[in-house]
Formats: sequence, structure tokens, C-alpha cells
Amino acid sequence: MATSSSHFSFLSKPEETEAEALFHLFSAMVAYSLTLSSSFTQPNPSIHGSKPFNNLSSLNFSFPLKLNYQVQVLQRYQTLRIAATSVSISNPPLGIDPRPDDLVSSILSKVTQTDRGVSLTKEQHQEVAQVADELQRYCVDEPVNCPLIFGEWDVVYCSNPTSPGGGYRSAFGRLFFKTKEMIQTVEAPDTIRNRVSFSVFGFLDGEVSLKGKLKALDKQWIQVIFEPPELKVGALDFQYGGESEVKLKITYIDDKVRLGKGSRGSLFVFQRRR
Repeated sequence: MATSSSHFSFLSKPEETEAEALFHLFSAMVAYSLTLSSSFTQPNPSIHGSKPFNNLSSLNFSFPLKLNYQVQVLQRYQTLRIAATSVSISNPPLGIDPRPDDLVSSILSKVTQTDRGVSLTKEQHQEVAQVADELQRYCVDEPVNCPLIFGEWDVVYCSNPTSPGGGYRSAFGRLFFKTKEMIQTVEAPDTIRNRVSFSVFGFLDGEVSLKGKLKALDKQWIQVIFEPPELKVGALDFQYGGESEVKLKITYIDDKVRLGKGSRGSLFVFQRRR
């Protein structure tokens, strides 16, 4: 059917775009609704004689076929929109920064059941370091003065196995001493207690503990001076050695984890004990 100025054409063209099809569908629905409205308001419809809708009777023949095609186009268009929305949710656009909670979950998943980092490869240590660098961007302005620092923390990772625990955590020491727990307790106002519990040859329990005083050097760095360590193995309990000193930079802290870097660059991950 040819298109004229006196009536609408509802036959589709092969090259018709979806946008044009939607426009034609909208036009058809308007015209069809006007036709229904006329049939209810006028006992003897005279719409065929009206100027704007001359020869609208042709709608009875071409409208159902055209409407079916337009509905299919509309359904296909809506399907594409839904699919695009699903992709955008499951695969966020590049360039969007991850949330701190996601980074915390990521770093914990990388260090869990690794003997505090001992079993990780060089590449895996680098992955942990990358996540730690990302978390550092979200650290509070003055982590040393943050009240979240207080409490009991598990040492769940260290990039240098011998940094926490000293010789007990060296390659040779791990042959005889199996680490069970490594806990750091920070008590207000300035007390730190470190404790490493282990078993000797798998049957004799023991632990090494240190008590120290915390001093804030600036907004991020702390200094701890420890008393001589105390060793307990079975019935034995004695102190040995002398005082020791460590410096640690707090690079991130929240209610779940605390990250720190030693003065020699060792990365620590502490997880709060529940």
C-alpha cells in the first residue's frame, strides 16, 4: 500500500531500523486507540469521513500484520536492553576502583592457609603486595591515633617469614617448631604483647612472649621497645636475651584487618580476633 498524506501506511520496509519500527508502532497504537474510542462514543462511527484520518478503514486489513511485526521488534529491543543491563552489572566497566571491603576479602583469601605466607610463591607475594598497595589508598589520616588499633590480632601474613618469631620461624626453626598461633595484643594506652605458640617435634607445647611499650613517632609510624623475651616449654619458664626495638608503619586499618610495613620493608597482615 502506498503512503499518502490522507492515511498511514503500516507495511514495513526491509531496511527499516528498530527506532523507525518503534515509532510506527507507537503511531499505530494511537490510531487504533482513537478508532476504539470512536466506536464507544458514537453510535454510528463517522471517523472515515474525518479529515485527519481519511481512509482509516484500511487499518482493519493491514494493522494486525504490522502490529505483530512491531511487537516482535519491541520484544527484541527489550531483550537487548535487559541483556546489556545484565552485562553491565556482572562486569563493571574498567576504571572503577574496587571497594575497600572487596580488597580486604581479596588479601585475606590470598594469605589464608599459607602458614602466614611461607608457602606462597614469589608471584603470589607480589599479588598480596599489590592488594596492600591498593588498600593503602583508603587508610585513615592518622592510623596511629585510630581506636581500632586496640584489641587482639592474629598475624596471618608476613612477606619475610623470620620477621615475626625470629629464629623460631626460620627455615631451620620450622623443622622443630610448628607454629600454632601468632598473636599481637595492643592494650590502651601504650602496651603491646606478642605471643608465638608452637609445638616442639609435634608433642611438646611451648610459647615465646614479648611485652613492649608503644610510642607514636608520627601519624603512621610507631616504635616499640620490647623487654627480653620469655620462653615457656613444658615446665620450663625463663627469660633470655636483651631488649629489642622495632618500627612499624600502619598502612591500613579497619574493624577486620590491619596492615603494616616494617622499617626494612616487610609487609604484615593482621586479622582481628573475634
